[in-house]
Amino acid sequence: MTDRTMTDLKLLALDSEDLEVISATTQDAVVRVGDMGYARADRRFALLMNRFAWEGDTAGARSKTGIRKRAALHFDHVSAARTQGFDANATDGVLELLSITFTETDSPSGTIALTFAGGATVRLEVEALEARMQDLGAAWAARAKPGHAA
Repeated sequence: MTDRTMTDLKLLALDSEDLEVISATTQDAVVRVGDMGYARADRRFALLMNRFAWEGDTAGARSKTGIRKRAALHFDHVSAARTQGFDANATDGVLELLSITFTETDSPSGTIALTFAGGATVRLEVEALEARMQDLGAAWAARAKPGHAA
C-alpha cells in the first residue's frame, strides 16, 4: 500500500553531494518543455516537473506503481543555458529526467548538466552551485513505476 500523505520535500544544494540528493529524488521526473526556462535578467533557470516519489516507495521491487508529486526546481547564478537533443520551441514536448550533475571548472563556477532520456540535455553555466527543489503539494497515484535495467 502506498502512503499518499508523505511529507513534501524541500531541498537545497550548494555542492555536488547535495546535488546528488536532488538528482536521486528527481530521477524519472516527467518535464514538459514549456515548463522550463531561463530568466536571463534573474540569472535563474527553473522547471516544473511531475517527479516519481522514490522516497515513498517502501514496497521496493514488489511495487508496480507508486506516487508522483508536482515539484519545482530552480538554479541560481546562471550565466548561460544551452539545450541539445530536443526542440526547445516544442512546448508540449515531454522529457524524462535521468540525472543532474555538476562539473566544477573554476571554483566555485562550473556546468550543471540535466540529462534526459533519448540524449536530450540542458547545460547551465553557473558562477556557483545553488539549486532548490520543492514539492508543491499535489500528489497522485503513478500509472506505473519507472523501470531500470539492473
